[in-house]
Amino acid sequence: MRIFIGIELEDSLQAACGAAARELQERLRAARVNLQVRWIPEHNLHITLWFLGDVNDERAAAVAEQLRVRWPVPPFKLTVAGAGAFPASGPPRIVWLGVTGGARRMVELYQELALRLPALGFEAERRPYSPHITIGRVKEAGRSAARVRSILGGAEVRPGSCRISAVTLFQSRLSPAGARYEPLLRVPLEEC
Repeated sequence: MRIFIGIELEDSLQAACGAAARELQERLRAARVNLQVRWIPEHNLHITLWFLGDVNDERAAAVAEQLRVRWPVPPFKLTVAGAGAFPASGPPRIVWLGVTGGARRMVELYQELALRLPALGFEAERRPYSPHITIGRVKEAGRSAARVRSILGGAEVRPGSCRISAVTLFQSRLSPAGARYEPLLRVPLEEC
């Protein structure tokens, strides 16, 4: 099975992020930039902490056991605002919404996973963790990278905030219609 660890958004924030993604899509279309993007369906919007990939049932169970260990991070408020593209230079590959409030707590969750998962054979990425909501995957950007970043960076998108009170293990089910992310396990964050 294909799994990852992430953070679910409250329905209202997920809907607001979906609306922000549609607004950005329209701005890019109106600017006539040469950009082909596969936009993420609203019901799939989340924040990824750690992508684990294809694992067997035994390894998935071991990951679940590691997630059930008490988290040293209490529930927190997460705020989503701003937009951009990764990587920071060259052709964009990901269109994202930024995490402003709660970003430090997201990094703490990631760092906790970096302590738990290597024993199971999952190595951390070399680049620093940057919490964000992926709203689109760029198929082709042509020569419009700087213009795309300017449009995204200049957009006043502020989808809002929600309370984060759990870490979720997701399964990604692939189909011809696209991926569908299904929660397998929700582990609550507890007040310290």
